[in-house]
Amino acid sequence: MVEGCGTNGCEYMTGGTAVFLGNVGDNFAAGMTGGMAFVFDPESTLENLINPNSVTFNKVETEYWKNYLKNLVEEHAKLTKSKYSKKILYEWDINIDHFMQVCPIEMLDKLDHPVTNKVLEKKVG
Repeated sequence: MVEGCGTNGCEYMTGGTAVFLGNVGDNFAAGMTGGMAFVFDPESTLENLINPNSVTFNKVETEYWKNYLKNLVEEHAKLTKSKYSKKILYEWDINIDHFMQVCPIEMLDKLDHPVTNKVLEKKVG
């Protein structure tokens, strides 16, 4: 859990979970083959920064993933006393809609809790 990163965030990520509460730089998720990332994106800039060759990205859709993410942000707030994470939690019902979930395409059929491949839907539709 970080409050932002520069260029190439999650490049070649192979597992685990990353949460970004602030801005990310160009080429985000390039070569990402495993794990899951969540990006707080209230200004909808991620689409212009992400490398979509190997990942899908969309708003957090299911209650499972919403609860999973909220628990991570709550733990971060508790452990770090981060005022920024506390602010996000204070308006969680609004802010959850500003998070993007990034998942490697090759992982979609391996998840116990599904994630939609919106990138593929855009290409097909």
